[in-house]
Order: sequence, then C-alpha cells, then structure tokens
Amino acid sequence: MANVYLVSCVSVKLDKKAAAADFYSSSWFKKARAYTEDHADSWFILSAKYGLLDPKALIEPYDKTLNSMPKKERLIWAEEVLYKILSNTTSADNIVFLAGKRYREFLVRRLNELGYNVETPLANMGIGKQLSWLSRNMK
Repeated sequence: MANVYLVSCVSVKLDKKAAAADFYSSSWFKKARAYTEDHADSWFILSAKYGLLDPKALIEPYDKTLNSMPKKERLIWAEEVLYKILSNTTSADNIVFLAGKRYREFLVRRLNELGYNVETPLANMGIGKQLSWLSRNMK
C-alpha cells in the first residue's frame, strides 16, 4: 500500500517552460509540495490543462482552470484523470487529495467505488486554514 498524493495546480505560474513541480509558484503550492514530499510515497499534480501530471514532466505556460470550465468539460477531464490514476496506482493505495472541490468532485466517489481509500484533509477549509494545517502537519 502506497500513499499517493494528488495536488491541484494553482493560478500563479512561471512564464516559461519548467518541470511541473517547479512551474506552480504560489505559497500554497510550495507548502503543499513540501508537505507532500514529506508524506507521500508518490505524488502527482492535477492540472486543468494537462490532467494528471508527473512532477518531473516539462510543461509550457497556460491559463486554464476547472473553476470556469463547464460541467461537461470537467466530467471529460475527470474521466481522463481517473484513467491515469488507475494506470499509476492499485486499489490498495491510499489516495490523498490536496485539491479544491472542482479538482476532486468527480474523482473521489469513483475511486471509492473502485475500492480505494480516499482522504481529503483540506476539504471545507479556506486558504488560510489550509496553509496553517499544512504547516502544523509537516514532519
């Protein structure tokens, strides 16, 4: 059993090609990344444009968010991400979302139905509380 973390992308990004883990530059993402690297056996980034991203993947600048995407497009995005999650994990793995509602809305239930244990420790918290939680729970 592995702890697999899924961290959502953020709007603050570099303006040049970079590895996905370095591309997102907000204080929230940096803190979520540090927390994840301390706790996860493996991790991925949930990107509105690229789907499920390996943190080492090189990506180009973009401006896209699930928050403004129509439901039909979010459902298609979630199906593509689910397929990639299933390709990179087993149902014995523990999936932890550090992601907003739009990034997990069609994934959590499906993963649970497939036998995965899913955690959403930051659900229902504002950004300030999320940052505080991440700081308090660092190793």
